[in-house]
Amino acid sequence: MSKPRIRALFCALSLLFAGFAQAQDPIVIKFSHVVAESTPKGQGALLFKKLVEERLPGKVTVEVYPNSSLYGDGKEMEALLLGDVQLIAPAPTKLEQYTKKLQIFDLMFLFDDMEAATRFQNSPKGRALLTSMEDKGIKGLAYWLNGMRQLTANQPLREPEDARGLKFRVQPSNLQAAQFQALNAVPRKMAMAEVYQGLQTGVVNAQDNPWSNIYSQKYFEVQKYMTESDHAIGNYVLIANANFWNGLPDDIRGELDKIVEEVSLEVNRQAQALNDKAKQGVVATGKSEIIELTPEQRAAWREAVQPAWKQYEAEIGPDLIEAALAANKAH
Repeated sequence: MSKPRIRALFCALSLLFAGFAQAQDPIVIKFSHVVAESTPKGQGALLFKKLVEERLPGKVTVEVYPNSSLYGDGKEMEALLLGDVQLIAPAPTKLEQYTKKLQIFDLMFLFDDMEAATRFQNSPKGRALLTSMEDKGIKGLAYWLNGMRQLTANQPLREPEDARGLKFRVQPSNLQAAQFQALNAVPRKMAMAEVYQGLQTGVVNAQDNPWSNIYSQKYFEVQKYMTESDHAIGNYVLIANANFWNGLPDDIRGELDKIVEEVSLEVNRQAQALNDKAKQGVVATGKSEIIELTPEQRAAWREAVQPAWKQYEAEIGPDLIEAALAANKAH
């Protein structure tokens, strides 16, 4: 055989083996998030990684990047749409530019408790929100609960009037900002990673988060008062890059869908327990006073934010708000 033919055969074999090796490379799923691993979302990401690598060994690997270590609040959506990460679990607020209806979860004092929010999420209208962004490259996979949100500040918050003039950190949501403006507070949009320093330096002097974030981010070090307001559901929407997820081999995507469902059930089952534990952690520090609202006080707060509800009712959809309110009564 001539040398040129030998070289050609060698090149062909090299390409064949390279292609074979490449075909055997595992699919990599990068899962980026902005909270601590001890939180419900952090635990969910780790459980997802564990189950995927147990059930799809050598086929799929999962890389988890917690605490804004890969992308922060402001960059993770862009990274997902570009395909630089494949999975994120942002708060619904981060998705309002893709569907205004998800603002339903930002309405303060809408849900009576986490059970009501869960009923709504599992309802046909709640499930439909997950598929509402696919034409924009975002595939909603599940809701992950993170407990109810609580108000914290450097002065007691019992009545709506107590919020007057306070600089509240809010997520990048015009609706959230409008509700704090209705309380005569000053909303300031700020990424999660900046909140502690913002509170420490006085750029903001109040914020709201579930107990798991309040404890893991050590807000008790820079906030004297915690009001157990349960004013909004702290939840996340687990989303994937739609092209990536839909382009997976059927057998792999089918197994991943099962794992997502299993992990979501466990995250949501553990959310209340993790938040209760985190609250006790805050109490144990002795650094913050915990304030519990009476039913009458809670009703006053709900009444105070109604102008913002009315302002955004058309964007969200009156039918969606009615369905959410109905979940409070469906015991």
